[in-house]
Amino acid sequence: MSTILKGAPVVAAMNEQTVALCEALKAENIFPTLAIVRVGEREDDISYERGVTKRCEKIGVAVKKFLLPADATQEALLAVIDEINKDDGLHGCLLFRPLPKWMDDQTIRAALKPEKDVDGITDQSLAGVFTNVETGFPPCTAQACVEILDYYKVPLSGKRVTVVGRSLVVGKPAAMMLDRRNATVTMCHSRTRDLPAVCREADVVVIAMGRMGAVDASCLRAGQTVVDVGIHVNEEGKLCGDVKFAEAEAVVDAITPVPGGVGTVTTSVLVKHVVEAARNMHK
Repeated sequence: MSTILKGAPVVAAMNEQTVALCEALKAENIFPTLAIVRVGEREDDISYERGVTKRCEKIGVAVKKFLLPADATQEALLAVIDEINKDDGLHGCLLFRPLPKWMDDQTIRAALKPEKDVDGITDQSLAGVFTNVETGFPPCTAQACVEILDYYKVPLSGKRVTVVGRSLVVGKPAAMMLDRRNATVTMCHSRTRDLPAVCREADVVVIAMGRMGAVDASCLRAGQTVVDVGIHVNEEGKLCGDVKFAEAEAVVDAITPVPGGVGTVTTSVLVKHVVEAARNMHK
């Protein structure tokens, strides 16, 4: 049976460090604050917002919400982002996307200052990930994958890592961050020839395909560590990942669960970024 790489211990360790930094900043009259920007009432946005707010409260980070109606104009949203950029008391911004179809996503993202981009959505933040320059912050889910591997002391230097998925939210930034740890990284996607064979060659496999149960035992072998980024609801109404967990657990050495794995850590990464942004702004 595999070792289950649960997110809860990772979160506890991260929160301990983040709380200490947050308290140190408050002692200097710096109060880390997150701006949450939401357009409309999407149920998944509201659910994530609730989780982020609770995590912020636990750490001691304040939250200010900017809630726009579903029919808000692009100009109204840009005005909110401009207000956040100019307010030195707001250290980070979480902007819920996708935005309404009449808004230009690139224009909106470009309007946010990278130093307040705690979710890693701006081009400047992503450029920082790819060039190893501290501009903004990496996408939270990609960093959550690395945080889990670090916490469980999974060797990366000199190891072969396969990242399945090439999005700018997870796949590409995760590949760059793992490369920085001296892993030999292969990036795969839906058109990769003989994907199972490529996955089996790896010591660590990060799965971020966005397809429920796309990876089964044929893609895996003994000795591997698997990080499952996927999150889906199956026919029974239960949460599951991109990996067929029962099959994988019987084969690999270690695997993250869904739920209770990467997603659990992602929110803590976001709050950590807010506190770090507050520190950076007042250095």
